[in-house]
Amino acid sequence: MPRLSASPPTGTGKRLRGAVAALLSGVLVALLLVVSSAGPAQADRTGLRAADPSVIRVGSTYVSVQSTGGGIAVRRAASTAALAAAPARQVWSDTRGHGEVWAPEIVRDGGRYYIYFSAGRGAAHRMYVISSAAADSGYTAETKLALPDDKWAIDGTLFTFEGQRWFVWSGWAGDTNVEQNLYVARMNSPTAPTGARYVISQPRESWERVVGDPFVNEGPEPVEDPDGRLHIAYSANGSWSDQYCLADLRLRAGGDPTYVWDWYKSNGCLFGSHRETMMSGWDVTLHVEGPGHHSFVLLDGDIATSPPAGPRFPLMFHAVAKGTPYAWENRYWYTGTFCWWGGTTYSRAGVPGPASDTGWSLKYFE
Repeated sequence: MPRLSASPPTGTGKRLRGAVAALLSGVLVALLLVVSSAGPAQADRTGLRAADPSVIRVGSTYVSVQSTGGGIAVRRAASTAALAAAPARQVWSDTRGHGEVWAPEIVRDGGRYYIYFSAGRGAAHRMYVISSAAADSGYTAETKLALPDDKWAIDGTLFTFEGQRWFVWSGWAGDTNVEQNLYVARMNSPTAPTGARYVISQPRESWERVVGDPFVNEGPEPVEDPDGRLHIAYSANGSWSDQYCLADLRLRAGGDPTYVWDWYKSNGCLFGSHRETMMSGWDVTLHVEGPGHHSFVLLDGDIATSPPAGPRFPLMFHAVAKGTPYAWENRYWYTGTFCWWGGTTYSRAGVPGPASDTGWSLKYFE
């Protein structure tokens, strides 16, 4: 894994974001500076044998959601490491027989908590949402999100960027399982999509086509860098393989989130366990295989509270311990950290727009 033997390259400071930013930079950053000064840590596996972690911070409490028992369970704890030992409260059950329940994501918007999840069987998977005034109880019945084109959809989540709500998810272009692309659509409210869907990434690079049938871009997680630019970090290659890894999409300065060529893709995996697929300058994992489908652990799940440059910040991801057979049933949640890495160029060829873009990227730590 990368080592912070030197400070990351510097860049312009993140614009101030009111009282929330002050809280983040004052209290949370102080705590995490202590963590980052302790030196590189080994992979910290929690006791949760599960996939697809979604964790947010609510004040000084950490809240996670997971798919379990034919429904969705919520945990609360004083730290990310303590979540595994916290009691799981079932907040929703599949009483209508939707089928497989996958990858719930929790965010807070306008004083309510929203959990987005995919449910269905095979090609019937669609996105649903439940909401509550409390993080761990009182959730409504599920409502199907009316995503444009009504195609297979998984791994969706809500975010707000420059005053506009957006929904990002992984889905199919048509009705057959050819490849999983990343899409965005505008939202009129946390439960009401509006307008068209727009593809922002397809698994077309050689390093994200090592494992296919289908080729995969999934698990999109939005975050805002120290210059206020939008990133969508995502998982590439099949989750059934130890080639699973994290990569990055960075929106160009002043770019349009709906225009695919305003997005620049990292030139390889940024967090993975195979040297041949890693972006130059990024190291492979030491302790886990196939890290992916992560959570940035933001305050209220709000990208306006994304961390500044400098210290490392909490991260949760799923992976399989090295030396263990790689299989879905051997995936655990892990606690890790990430930081911003400045002056990083993503390049491309043969498509509209400038051939390269330089800005912040991400470094991940087990």
